[in-house]
Amino acid sequence: MIRHDALDRLPVRHAVPELLTALEERGTAVLYAPPGTGKTTLVPLALAGLIGDGPRRRVLVAEPRRMAVRAAARRMAWLLGQEVGEAVGFSVRGERRAGPATRVEVVTTGVLLQRLQRDPELAGVDVVLLDECHERHLDADTAMAFLVDVRATLRPELKLIAASATSDAEAWAQLLTVLDGTGPAPIVWGKGEGHGYRVLFAAPPAGIRPAHGTWVDPALLRHVAATVRLACERHEGDVLCFLPGTGEIARTAAMLADLDADVLQLHGRAPAAVQDTVLRGAEPGGRRRVILATSVAESSLTVPGVRIVVDSGLAREPRMDHARGLGSLATVPVSIAGATQRSGRSGREGFGMVYRCWAEADDGRRARFPSPEIEIADLASFALRTACWGDPTAAGLALLDAPPAGAMTAARAALTAAGAVDDEGRATERGLRMSRLGVHPRLARALLDGAPEVGVRRAAEVVALLSEEPPREYGDDLAAAWRAARRGGDAYGARWKAEARRLERSATEAGAGGPGGGGGARAGSRAAGTEPAGSVSPGGLGGHGARGGTGSTDPAGSSSRPGGSGGARPVAGGGARPVAGGGDDAVAGLVTALAFPERVARAREGGGFLMVSGTGAELAEASRLRSAPWLAVAVADRPVRSATARVRLAAVVDEGVARAAAGHLLRAGEEVHWEEGDVVARSVSRLGAVELAARPLRDGADPELVRSALLDGLRREGLGLLRWSRESEELRQRLGFLHRVLGEPWPEVTEESLLDRAEAWLEPELSRARRRADLGRIDAGQALQRLLPWATGEAGRLGELAPERIEVPSGSRIRVDYSGEQPVLAVKLQEMFGLAETPKVAGTPVVVHLLSPAGRPAAVTADLASFWREGYRSVRAELRGRYPKHPWPEDPAAAEPTRHTSARLRRER
Repeated sequence: MIRHDALDRLPVRHAVPELLTALEERGTAVLYAPPGTGKTTLVPLALAGLIGDGPRRRVLVAEPRRMAVRAAARRMAWLLGQEVGEAVGFSVRGERRAGPATRVEVVTTGVLLQRLQRDPELAGVDVVLLDECHERHLDADTAMAFLVDVRATLRPELKLIAASATSDAEAWAQLLTVLDGTGPAPIVWGKGEGHGYRVLFAAPPAGIRPAHGTWVDPALLRHVAATVRLACERHEGDVLCFLPGTGEIARTAAMLADLDADVLQLHGRAPAAVQDTVLRGAEPGGRRRVILATSVAESSLTVPGVRIVVDSGLAREPRMDHARGLGSLATVPVSIAGATQRSGRSGREGFGMVYRCWAEADDGRRARFPSPEIEIADLASFALRTACWGDPTAAGLALLDAPPAGAMTAARAALTAAGAVDDEGRATERGLRMSRLGVHPRLARALLDGAPEVGVRRAAEVVALLSEEPPREYGDDLAAAWRAARRGGDAYGARWKAEARRLERSATEAGAGGPGGGGGARAGSRAAGTEPAGSVSPGGLGGHGARGGTGSTDPAGSSSRPGGSGGARPVAGGGARPVAGGGDDAVAGLVTALAFPERVARAREGGGFLMVSGTGAELAEASRLRSAPWLAVAVADRPVRSATARVRLAAVVDEGVARAAAGHLLRAGEEVHWEEGDVVARSVSRLGAVELAARPLRDGADPELVRSALLDGLRREGLGLLRWSRESEELRQRLGFLHRVLGEPWPEVTEESLLDRAEAWLEPELSRARRRADLGRIDAGQALQRLLPWATGEAGRLGELAPERIEVPSGSRIRVDYSGEQPVLAVKLQEMFGLAETPKVAGTPVVVHLLSPAGRPAAVTADLASFWREGYRSVRAELRGRYPKHPWPEDPAAAEPTRHTSARLRRER
């Protein structure tokens, strides 16, 4: 029996007629309704004709989380007085409760994407409602883009609704019709605020350190726990407390262990039974509940009995380090939209109270919306989906934010290495099979290539472990975690078994049992690619397994090869074929290496490991894996400001498995480096950044590699490696002066400029050099002559514009010093008698250092005429008595210049 009293209390009911009208007239609409008004539960029932007088339709409701899917389906079934699986059902990965009579089916956005790729027309579906668009999950954005495409090209009668409580409604209205050009979709505004709530700010004490990575200051958690206690003292009702992750939930629960309440933990990894218990509410007369939850409880959920929300103010977002091929989570301030969603949980059943654990002054400084996942996450799955959809670049898709070019390039490289796309980015037949497995392309590759080696069941079991990281208490040894999951007895074990069975079925359908297996059901791609000519056949390790693969919670960094300098050549065949039919360690290692070939790592002599991607890796002190010579790293993260990754989960492998799985990174060839002050030439084989073997090359090293190493040495150690005579230094100084005062065509000769142009002025001497000593024999001054402007004829004026010496009145030719900003002429004072105008070079007056008879500076001037008038008298008075044998005339401008003493001057006369 329909519960009309409960339906009538939902404010969104007033917006339903307008929504139905918009769909009839335009086929699309944006539904904006505040939290707690019933948009997730009442609206689908009205669209399906299960309440009211509307026509009967089949409705798909897409939610971003499995928990929300189950909760929404249960709530709608309750409103109809039915059980889930009758008129209202749901589907999540590995579980479906729906039947022939189901009119409303709630699904995750991931399930919706799988259906779209199998059947783009969504045969039998009349309306799709995408809920919680504001959260900007990548799957939801992708599903929206595909649906807009379907409406514009295949099924214009398919009705599409974007629903949210906090989103930018105008942007979604434009997006829904961007491909059909019919103008913005109608926006239907739901009224009401549920039962309303009051916000109180509970600023933490001073000195709280900002969160970074997944680290949260324990002092903030103590403050959150204290706020929960305060809320319990002041108000009635259950408490819903938002924390960023399961670790913070566990620590906060420990702080509240003595609270007179049931402290429950709600997160995506919580067992379904625990989730159901929380969402059913307390038994009549039961104890008060304090529910510690992650962001899974932000939206599409009514938690019965909750009247109070305590918000820590933190959320978790994915981050991708494309250079290292490592994904991680970042703890960030919750956005304004997220905080609004959280607050709305308090007013679903009555007036609520909200405690925000930050200062009110900080409220306006938060981002309006969460970061779109498309901008910050690994895009390998997205790139494969768009390739299978027929738009490899995603340029023709209706997306609010375009995928970053760098992330798409990394994703494309990952998929190409895995054989999922061709060189143009189009999906291959293998890529289509991978996309149908419902896991990340990395894991799909591991399943398809691992099954022929170890069997479909065992490969599926390991991939199931990799698709959802086991609990930390299972340890960091993947094989041991596998054994723990097989023993079962906990919620993770149950989920793992269900997922392993699903993957085994999917892999069998996809023909993963042997090389070149069948393709399973035909893909529903709108423009599916075909296997390109010359591509490697799908199947066993002898095919793509030897090529390598990429892309999981992180793309492969295979766009550039880590390791030595040029000249390395790929090794044909990809290396040794592993024997992986043994025990758990061998199987877990092989499948993990196939999934994450760039994370295969070898032990370093000084401790730790080096991944073939070039990233260092460290294990926990107590890990039994520390003695392994090789590892395949399944889960790792890199702490902020650390160049080394922390290994969370790994499996032991041997060199044969490493070579086979990461065969696309196997290279053998000459490596020539500048090392420890000289050229070092070796014949090297390496797997990415990991050196496998090396021997010195005494003769015959590639001249080009030697030349590159010598250039590298010059750039590292500077031009002092060359031979600089006094004449060479002076030539460089003269050229530097001319470049400063005249510019082109006179060359710049700073250290940086000369190193940048080393090849232009050091050839052919550089090509003949083989080691450091040869550089020391290169005459730098002779080489610099090549930079002179010979082509314009200006080179012949070097002596005129910047002469080495200037003839002074005494007849002496004095060397000009060009080492400073201005040229300097250091000459004895008596030799300049009679010269009124200061000498110039390139139109620039020189700075004259007038020396005493002993060669010491007596005066410095750039204006001789002024010096003779004003400065000479004081110099004459000071030095005349000290040097009586030298002339000190009263009028130096009219005196005869001389290099000699007065007596000799008289004799010569």
